[in-house]
Amino acid sequence: MKAYRNMNKEELLALREQLSAAYEDVKGKGLKLDMSRGKPGFSQLDLSLPMLDVINSSSDMRTVLGNDTRNYGDLDGIGECRRLLADMMSVKKDNVVVCGNSSLNIMYDTVSRSMTKGVNGSTPWAQLDKVKFLCPVPGYDRHFKITEYFGIEMINIPLLDDGPDMDLVEQYVNNDAAVKGIWCVPMYANPTGISYSDEVVRRFANLRPAAEDFRIYWDHAYCLHHLYEDQQDEILDILTECEKAGNPNMVYIFASTSKVTFPGSGVSAIASSQENIEFIESQMTVQTIGHDKINQLRHSRYFKDINGMKEHMKKHAEIMRGKFEAVLEVLDKELEGLEIGTWTRPHGGYFISFDAMEGCAKAIVAKCKEAGVVLTGAGATFPYGKDPKDSNIRIAPSFPTPEEMAQATDLFVLCVKLVSVEKLLEAMN
Repeated sequence: MKAYRNMNKEELLALREQLSAAYEDVKGKGLKLDMSRGKPGFSQLDLSLPMLDVINSSSDMRTVLGNDTRNYGDLDGIGECRRLLADMMSVKKDNVVVCGNSSLNIMYDTVSRSMTKGVNGSTPWAQLDKVKFLCPVPGYDRHFKITEYFGIEMINIPLLDDGPDMDLVEQYVNNDAAVKGIWCVPMYANPTGISYSDEVVRRFANLRPAAEDFRIYWDHAYCLHHLYEDQQDEILDILTECEKAGNPNMVYIFASTSKVTFPGSGVSAIASSQENIEFIESQMTVQTIGHDKINQLRHSRYFKDINGMKEHMKKHAEIMRGKFEAVLEVLDKELEGLEIGTWTRPHGGYFISFDAMEGCAKAIVAKCKEAGVVLTGAGATFPYGKDPKDSNIRIAPSFPTPEEMAQATDLFVLCVKLVSVEKLLEAMN
């Protein structure tokens, strides 16, 4: 196919007329499809329904240690669930605290606690003139919303093929004491799907922060979310690497079963050094008597161990794989060679990242919405919702069926083509 940039004005005008007619035809079909968030589809949620039968009114509600999950106790979570989530995150059980259904909630609490109580005895961030966070971009919008909520200055760090630009990370972290943290989705990153290389993880572990209270916020949301059995990304254990580098307190790891079992009724956890965990629990003793231990017991008995969880995730992969491939097939067929967009081909996770021509993302998302397909808002993958190039669009294939996904992607590429042609014509005037 001829690249759009190589077309003359007459060719582009003729193409715009053709694409506009096709767009009006699609608008008349009354599509109503939602690709705005990485939600599991119905068939994925059905996979976990048998877990609801694991515990009933005649069940023994005691843990393996004999603690009654119906009562108070086990502030850091029941032992068998701590073991399950420790294995999920590839850390030691003693470094894990199991919480409620949302890892995002733990992240919010961790930032909030740092604002009001500091980090392990350091000055509370709320008392400082300036607090900064590094934000690999494109990244996870809900991370950015947390730091924006607390008035923390966010700094864009380009996300490369193997992780964040570590030269920039080291420059900021090692020289600016106002830099207190960095958001990371190290495996199958949201939205690009890349995984951090061994070199990047080691460079993180060997940072020499100017601030004693600097922490890496390591959101291990997709650590089990492979799409292919024969192409599974692996990353180093950041906690172990930090210990080796003499920085045992520098990282918080977050994870949950939100996209393993039920997003609204899963279990979540934070893993860190013993010193960090003790400080966190000093707040938890005031905040809560304990989280839902019956749900922890339900998850533990259903999966039994990490192998049970991995087998369960293979079923998720069978469903997700077809949806990702439906999107990629259309993108490859319709856009390859046109030089109006690039896209990622992840081995796992929940998203495909698409970069349109500069200045086109908002218009593409708006045209899709007008025709009945809702995408994540343009700019959402950057702090403050501001993509400097107005280029990145996050595609979330999980919720629609593969057939709906193909239909939605057909409309998406049509909008990409139409907006790109209009942009090129605009530049000619």
